[in-house]
Formats: sequence, structure tokens, C-alpha cells
Amino acid sequence: MFKGIEFAHPGFFWLLIIIPVMVAYYIWRDQKLQGSFSISAVKGFSLPAKSIVPRLRHLGVVLRSLAIIALIVALARPQSSLSWQNSTTEGIDIMIASDISGSMLAEDFQPNRLEAGKNIAIDFIKNRPNDRIGLVIFSGESFTQCPLTIDHDVLINLYQDIKNGMIDDGTAIGMGLATAVNRLKDSEAKSKVIILLTDGSNNMGSIPPLTAAEIAKQFNIRVYTIGVGTNGSAPYPFQTPSGIVYQNIPVDVDEGTLTKIANTTGGKYFRATDNETLKNIYSQIDKLEKAKIDVTQYHKKTEVFLPFALIALFLLLSEFLLKNTLLKGALT
Repeated sequence: MFKGIEFAHPGFFWLLIIIPVMVAYYIWRDQKLQGSFSISAVKGFSLPAKSIVPRLRHLGVVLRSLAIIALIVALARPQSSLSWQNSTTEGIDIMIASDISGSMLAEDFQPNRLEAGKNIAIDFIKNRPNDRIGLVIFSGESFTQCPLTIDHDVLINLYQDIKNGMIDDGTAIGMGLATAVNRLKDSEAKSKVIILLTDGSNNMGSIPPLTAAEIAKQFNIRVYTIGVGTNGSAPYPFQTPSGIVYQNIPVDVDEGTLTKIANTTGGKYFRATDNETLKNIYSQIDKLEKAKIDVTQYHKKTEVFLPFALIALFLLLSEFLLKNTLLKGALT
């Protein structure tokens, strides 16, 4: 009935039967009110001045009928229809591979490495609305926390949920990278990127980091590696029977391996020593070259009954005003 519009309660259209019934009753009553009388001549009667008012005496029922039609349409709740819309936008496919091992609780970042990495990465995600982004986490093993998605609200919620202890402790850099590659290998995006963040060296997992890097290279995936941790040692909280105590532990970032991973895949290695340098690193990555990707957008229903309700109100007010002013006594 209306292009691009569907109705939540189409059953209300049965009320349209009121219109012909109302019009038929109006015509019947109008005829009953008409009278006639005979006179021998009209010479003694002066002819009334011509006026448009008598011709408009049926306007009331027209306005009332249109108002009822508009009100019924509003009651049927017209809505813009649900639809998937395929479009092309500028962006790249990005997988973030984040280390959540125990050493990420060191507090050389505020409040610690893990939380700082989460917060800064979430800001990065928010600034790239046109990219499909996913999340892999790794410690002693790895798994996909969120596959590639354009729904960044879901991704951010899942990112905020990650914490140390979700998986066995350790640092399986090769496994984390391989899992991220597996999520990107079938992507049709012209530009595919992995951001790998870790604060240690590979000591777990069945896939060596450089082997995973070679696999990434075969699928034309660039890997940007970020080594997290201050120079020297960092304060680490230890739980004791008397409470939390801090000890300085050495920072063990395998910069050599992370540099080789980046160089093998055409990416770049960065070293983050505090929150500010990590923000700057993500800002640099944010300037990556973009490529066109296909995006499927979802359009929700939108209520559009209000214009019809306003039209009905306007028509009823118009009838009321005319009936009590210009056409007073003429409308029935």
C-alpha cells in the first residue's frame, strides 16, 4: 500500500468499513431533513444573494471521513520495513591478538598492562567504524573471543569481558598469531591486518611464532607487533596471606622475534613502555592504508504512525472550526 512501509497491526484496516456506513447514514439523514412546499407565485419573495457557503455544507462529512481514515492508518502502526542493505565502504579487515597471560597484570601501565591495552584498543576500535574487526586472545593457548564483525558494540562488550585466568597461563605467541591468521585467511578484503600485542616471549604452543608469520605472509596478511612493558623491571602484584605485595620482575619482551614477525609479513614492530606510547602506536596503526570492502548494514524498523495521527487531528480540528464559524448551521 505504501512503498517501503509495512503495518504492525493491519487488522485495524477492517475499521475502514465505517466510512461507507457513515457516508450512507449522512446521505439518508440529509434527505430526511429536506422539505418542500408549494406556492402559486414567487413574485413576493426576494431572491437571496448568491453564496458559496451552501455548496460547502457537505464539507464536514468529507473532513470527518478523511480524519477517520488517517486515524485507522495510524492505529495500524505503519513502520519502515526491516532490510539488509549491501554497500561498499572504505576499510580493512583487522584481527587484534591480545596476550592475557599473568605477566600482563604488571603495573608499569595504569592500572596494569592488560587493562591499559584493553582501554586503548577499544578507543582504536571506536575510531574505525568502517572496518571489520575481530579479537583473538592467547596465554598458554589461544581462542577467538570475537570473529570479524562490523558490529563494534558487540566486539567492545566482548573485549571488556576478557581477563587473566580465562585460559591456562603461559605465552603462546605462535598459537595466538595462527588463530588470528585462520580468521583472516578467507577474507576477501584487499587489506588484511593483525595487531599482535604481547609482553613476553613464546614459551607455549605447538606453532612457533615465525612459522605462523610465514603462514600469514602466504595469505597476504600484514602483522603489526607491539611489545608491551617498561625497560628493565616492572612492579607485579603477588597475593600473600597478609595481602597483596609488590615485587619488581624483569621485563621479558622478545623484541627480536616480534621484529622478525613484522618484517616477514610487511608490517612493523612497536615498543610500548607506558600508556601514552601505546596510544601513539595505535594512532600510527590507525593511519594504515584503507581498501574497499563490502559491508552488510541492518536497518531496524522505524515507527511512522505520528504523521497520520497529526493529519487526523488537523482534519478533526478543521471540521470543528468550520462547523462553529463559517459553516455554522450549514453542516449536518
